[in-house]
Amino acid sequence: MKHICSVIAAVALSSLPALGFAAGPAAGNPLSVHVLNLQDGLPSPDVDVVLEKQNGTQWGTLSSGVTDAQGRVPALYPEGKKLETGTYRVTFKTGKWFASQKGVTFFPEIPVIFSVDGSVAHYHIPLLLSPYGYSTYRGN
Repeated sequence: MKHICSVIAAVALSSLPALGFAAGPAAGNPLSVHVLNLQDGLPSPDVDVVLEKQNGTQWGTLSSGVTDAQGRVPALYPEGKKLETGTYRVTFKTGKWFASQKGVTFFPEIPVIFSVDGSVAHYHIPLLLSPYGYSTYRGN
């Protein structure tokens, strides 16, 4: 029975990429984001997201992405680059997204600044979004 369960689990995990899901935290990428619309409780696809790292008093762009149908960018950190300790900023371009939904927002961009201390292998930044407010936290 133990062998059969192992085979079933292996087949299920191998099917994840075909279904649009990565096995584990974005197949090893150290940073992901997720945007949910609190107004209707649904994911927010097609939100532009920019990742920057602070270097002294300047910000340098590392990568960008667009949320998928589930409202996620599962691998926002540059592919093949080691996550360094430091201060990072993820900016969610929400004004464009609200306009595409025929809505308005008080927050055309939402910057989330966070510190990477290397204590965990994966950082997840969720954004709960509404036209006149938002919330974020350190996810897993």
